[in-house]
Amino acid sequence: MPPFAFFKGEFVPLSEAKVGIMTHALNYGTAVFEGIRGNWNEEDQEIYLFRIREHFQRLHKSSRILNLTLDYSVDELFDIAVKLVKMCEFREDIYLRPMVYQSGEVVGVRAHDVDNDFFIFVAPFSAYFSGDQGIRCCISTWRRPMDTMIPPRAKVTGLYVNSAMVKTEAMKNGFDEGIMLTQDGHVCEGSGENIFLVDDGKLVTPASSDAILLGITRSTVMQIAEEELGVTTVERPMDRSELYSADEVFLTGTAAHITPVVEIDHHTVGDGKVGPITRRLSDLYMDIIRGKNERYGSWCTPAYQKAVST
Repeated sequence: MPPFAFFKGEFVPLSEAKVGIMTHALNYGTAVFEGIRGNWNEEDQEIYLFRIREHFQRLHKSSRILNLTLDYSVDELFDIAVKLVKMCEFREDIYLRPMVYQSGEVVGVRAHDVDNDFFIFVAPFSAYFSGDQGIRCCISTWRRPMDTMIPPRAKVTGLYVNSAMVKTEAMKNGFDEGIMLTQDGHVCEGSGENIFLVDDGKLVTPASSDAILLGITRSTVMQIAEEELGVTTVERPMDRSELYSADEVFLTGTAAHITPVVEIDHHTVGDGKVGPITRRLSDLYMDIIRGKNERYGSWCTPAYQKAVST
């Protein structure tokens, strides 16, 4: 069965979901989006959509920041997404991409007086980083834009040119990922991930005022660290040198899950292996997102035989 998309208010084959070359969002980056994981559980023969309502709530907030109109409520978006996943019938990990975009075919830079529209598509999506032994990162020469440039708390498509430059620079220099600093030199985030370090048994992560995306995986990690491990999280400005001296470092994101970092700028992190807190959090997280932990069952929406509107 061919994959489907929700496009211009209808469910259509993905191959028919097309936009014109004059579309405002294509020319000027005037769109906001989300990335939502659907995690396949072989035993249950089920795809669990993780924290889908929180993603759609953030999509509404991003839309307001960019002056876009999203005509669907969170409940309506929820129903559309679950129906779409069921129609596509994937039996593997998937990624949902909802987007609100300036659909008008007009020339001229602005974020007003242009028609808006919404679409969502589904695609297979395996592990973002290969292997589970940790990745190597570098501090990028590219800085993170400030809130007064392009608001980083909104997932604006145009902002991700910054992320693309960071990722490509890192990989061309032999690393797996780049870590951005803020304009004043504080640690910010990866090209598509939030960052945590472990120091003296506590988690430290950049403050919301340091130009980060308020990640849903980030908030998940903070909650399960406290509830399951008794580990508290400190949100504060973080200096680059702290990454070099940290006991553990890891990245979090919908795509990246919880990814250990074992080297930064050729500095070995800790003993160069995946740290115990990172490992425990990762194991917990992977069970949670695949619907294997009943305590956090409300975060997981089953899309197939057990699908219900909640």
